[in-house]
Amino acid sequence: MKTQALMELGKATKTSSRILPTLSTKTKGKILMNMAEQIQSQHELIQKENRLDLKAAKEKGLSAAMIDRLTLTSERINGMADSLKEVVGLPDPVGEIVEEYTRPNGLMVQRRRIPLGVIGVIYESRPNVTVEAASLCFYAGNGLLLRGGSEAIHSNRILVKILKQALAPFNLEDAINIVPTTERSTVDEMAKMDEVLDVIIPRGGEGLIRRVKSVATVPVIAHYKGNCHIYVDETADIIKARQIVINGKTQRPGVCNATETLLVHKKIADKFMPLMLGDLHKHNVEIRGCDKTRSYCDKIKPATSADYEEEFLDLILAVKVVDNVEAAIDHIHQYGSDHTEAIVSENPDSIDKFVKSLDSSAIMINTSTRFNDGGQLGLGAEIGISTTKMHAFGPMGLRELTTSKFVVRGEGQVRA
Repeated sequence: MKTQALMELGKATKTSSRILPTLSTKTKGKILMNMAEQIQSQHELIQKENRLDLKAAKEKGLSAAMIDRLTLTSERINGMADSLKEVVGLPDPVGEIVEEYTRPNGLMVQRRRIPLGVIGVIYESRPNVTVEAASLCFYAGNGLLLRGGSEAIHSNRILVKILKQALAPFNLEDAINIVPTTERSTVDEMAKMDEVLDVIIPRGGEGLIRRVKSVATVPVIAHYKGNCHIYVDETADIIKARQIVINGKTQRPGVCNATETLLVHKKIADKFMPLMLGDLHKHNVEIRGCDKTRSYCDKIKPATSADYEEEFLDLILAVKVVDNVEAAIDHIHQYGSDHTEAIVSENPDSIDKFVKSLDSSAIMINTSTRFNDGGQLGLGAEIGISTTKMHAFGPMGLRELTTSKFVVRGEGQVRA
């Protein structure tokens, strides 16, 4: 795709989206409900296009986890429609007065929530991101320019076409656009389109995100890899811990909030590890462990430093026995990605130290890492989980897709 054509697509998105901040909550809700109905009514067409992507993915030899991320089952299509409906039920952030006060000279000062502007989303694999990004960006008053990966091109195109059908009656068809090609050059070009894009959110592998950040002139909100940890403390309830680890690792291993590393206090290891390793093997999880972990089972591969840094996105788990909670915290500081960490413990002091010492986007106490998710945390559909501490950190819902402006009301005051 030629640079000029991509710029024109961005300009069309910017022009069309200017009216979005003026739309009433009722009108935006009506459009989103129409989007949901269109997705459900064109269920078969979506799956037909998705099968083209799945066929190509299998021919390329993509992993089972990657194919799972790509697959649009009937349940997932209905889930996309439901996510649109859920957003309608959320408070509209646009125009919200977040602060209000009067200065000594009588000036009335407000801070009002406003859209970020036009958001570029560069993403890989998961076509449901198309709908999640569209619902949140639109409801928060933002234009959206999407650039999906080659593995989901057919699925993404049909989804955007359906969303546009709901926008067309309101002359807002260009408020959501998708780059029609997957040429690699379009990633670099989008990252430099600061004339039309206000922010870029890259979602995908670490390589994609680092590439975008390395060339971008547009501000970037990064969604780096999810090297998520569970630490099982010496006081942990073993039944709870086993359930939490299995859920974190196996419920959906190909997503960013899946557990990738298990840390176990040495004082509970003899009781916990034989049971936990048995559970993991029953779920076909490949385990890569330290010497102490390997002493419990001869099927375990030796873990390397690279394993402790890895976001496997597969049924693979790195395991290490540690001396205490401080050692677990040190390990996470060394290898973590600021995404999600969990502690299983009945000791308030250990929990408090874990929570205060780590600054990842979410700290889970006696629950699965899988709950670091916009929907699960009550934000509605999410556009992703930011590991960037500036502007937004953690799941990005509606409010995280807005900023604020000052509105100052006076009665003729002038500055001396």
